[in-house]
Order: sequence, then C-alpha cells, then structure tokens
Amino acid sequence: MMHMTFYWSKNVTLLIDSWRTDSWLSYVLSLVACIVASVFYQYLENRRIRLKLLAAGKSSPATTAEIQVPLLRRKVIGGVRVGGAVLFGLSSAIGYLLMLAVMSFNGGVFVAIVVGLAFGHFVFRSEGEEGSLVVDSSCACA
Repeated sequence: MMHMTFYWSKNVTLLIDSWRTDSWLSYVLSLVACIVASVFYQYLENRRIRLKLLAAGKSSPATTAEIQVPLLRRKVIGGVRVGGAVLFGLSSAIGYLLMLAVMSFNGGVFVAIVVGLAFGHFVFRSEGEEGSLVVDSSCACA
C-alpha cells in the first residue's frame, strides 16, 4: 500500500516495483543515488543555460568573420537549438523522476533530493552569470 503522508522508514519503494529497499545498506545506497541524480539534474540545467547563452551570443562578442558568413552562423545556431532541446528533454525527464521519487513520501528520500538539489545549485548554478537569463523550465524542482 502506498503511503499518503511522510514516513521515516528504511523500507521504501522508489519509482518501480523492483527498486525496493529492505536493509539499511540498500536504503543508504538509494539515498546516495537520489543525491547524485539531483546534482546531475542541476548540472544539466547549468549546461542548458550556458548553451542558451552561447546561442544568444552573450558569451563572446561577434567577430568580423561571423558577420561576413551569416549562413555558417545560422547552421551553428540550429545545432545549438537542437542540443538545447535535447538537454531540456533530458533534464525535464530527470526532474519528473525526482518528483516521483519524492512522491514516495519517504522522509529520507525527500531530504536526500533537497540536499542534492541545493548542493548542485551551489556548485553549478550560483555563479551569477546566468542569473539575468529567464529560464523556461517545465519542472517544479528547477
């Protein structure tokens, strides 16, 4: 039966029926996996934002060669847009999986994901360069 309130136990089912923890070792390893996935989510968001800045031309000023060859620049921007779309899809998928893991209502899983997101934000996204860019995110844990 699925819990509908937060509970603290080493027995938890995460995402799929075969991912069940029944010992302290498996529970701790699952919490570490949640932390790593949360940090990876923040890393992907950082890469996506930097790619968006690159496409907007904010990371380097336009050179004379780029102005003389606009078709080449358009092809590069198209590739950046595809890469940005792939990164957005991947980070959205990971974000939704993190949300579903939190919906297991296990207190340790919740704390592990929040700690992972905070640590990932501290390491990858608190530089301030991308702070002025409005980020379009479909995930609540952005």
